[in-house]
Amino acid sequence: MVHERVMEKLSILSDAAKYDVSCSSGQSNRKNKDKGLGNASNSGICHSYTEDGRCVALLKILLTNHCIFDCAYCVSRKSNDVKRAAFTVQEVVDLTIGFYRRNYIEGLFLSSGIFDNPDFTMERLVRIAKKLRLEHNFNGYIHLKAIPGASNELLREAGIYADRLSVNVEMPTEQSLKLLAPDKNHKDVIKPMQYLKNEIAGHKEERKSNYKAPLFAPAGQSTQMVIGATKESDMEILGMADYFYQQMSMRRVYYSGYVPISHDNRLPSIGTPVPIIRENRLYQADWLIRYYGFNVNEIVGFDQPNLDLDIDPKLGWALRNLNQFPVDINTADLELIKRIPGIGFLSAQKIVAARKFKKLLPEDLKRMGIAYTRAKFFLAFASPFLLQKDYTAIQIKDHILDIQKSKYQNDFSNQLSLFGT
Repeated sequence: MVHERVMEKLSILSDAAKYDVSCSSGQSNRKNKDKGLGNASNSGICHSYTEDGRCVALLKILLTNHCIFDCAYCVSRKSNDVKRAAFTVQEVVDLTIGFYRRNYIEGLFLSSGIFDNPDFTMERLVRIAKKLRLEHNFNGYIHLKAIPGASNELLREAGIYADRLSVNVEMPTEQSLKLLAPDKNHKDVIKPMQYLKNEIAGHKEERKSNYKAPLFAPAGQSTQMVIGATKESDMEILGMADYFYQQMSMRRVYYSGYVPISHDNRLPSIGTPVPIIRENRLYQADWLIRYYGFNVNEIVGFDQPNLDLDIDPKLGWALRNLNQFPVDINTADLELIKRIPGIGFLSAQKIVAARKFKKLLPEDLKRMGIAYTRAKFFLAFASPFLLQKDYTAIQIKDHILDIQKSKYQNDFSNQLSLFGT
């Protein structure tokens, strides 16, 4: 009977947790010790991805879907007529250990609705992580939600036992949060981010002089924004993300396309498509900002506040800046090569390394695995290779879109009928 009740809770609270997408395990470096359980070394029942591309399994649940807030965009809001449940501290600990021993998971992603107040909820999240670490010697990955409004003492303790902490900003702007979650305060979200930033930096400095100093959220902190619920432009969204990266030392910002879940005139109506393509473009733009050296105002601006949906943001930038092309990959610097559509971060590094030994030709680039059919419009080679600079931006875009369409067309002929007609 107890087992059935726990499984029922698991069904309810794992389903409620699916709207939180900020569960990448990042770069935690917690090693297995004293023959304990698990190992979160450079890695993180949901599937998530580490920054080196590996797929890991996390038990992703809410502690409870009871909540004192009535955020219009949230399925767990107090006015929503859904089945409610709450785990005890021990139930979450037992589930985590049980699933780990069965090799179902490699870590825990634990969020929660707010029970009575932020401290009451945060204390229970911390107790779960503490019991896993100290009583069960669990060294697997743990991601905890840092509840806005919780005390600094609880946040500090959470950072000692968790690999990553996240405070979800939820809405891209303060105005949108006020519109859809009037009981919440934007400053209550920013304050714990600032505190965690300072604590993470302080512990890193301490470990430089004392390697036995405790780890503190070694995988850093992350946050999540719901997009499409309100009318912010991509420029506003990416501007906020850039603020988090620059001012809060955020490891990741996640973008979650709003899923219409309620009849509320402040929100898109039920049946409105989830903005999946826009979400994908935001992730691509985010990647350009973090790894390719782009500034937000190079990707979006007042003249074009939203990303193109039909092409990726790097190609969009290149088409708007054809004066920088064609590029000779045998002489150009690494930063410019990274900006060529069709050439990824690692491929650019391979190009710079390989050209020390020979002059690179198109066939060399193809062997490296770059998307040459896309990149060729932005490359210059010595004669007899044709320079592509005479194409207009519109022509290049049309060529590339045609290539993409033909790439995914079904090139199988119709199967012959077994019976004559």
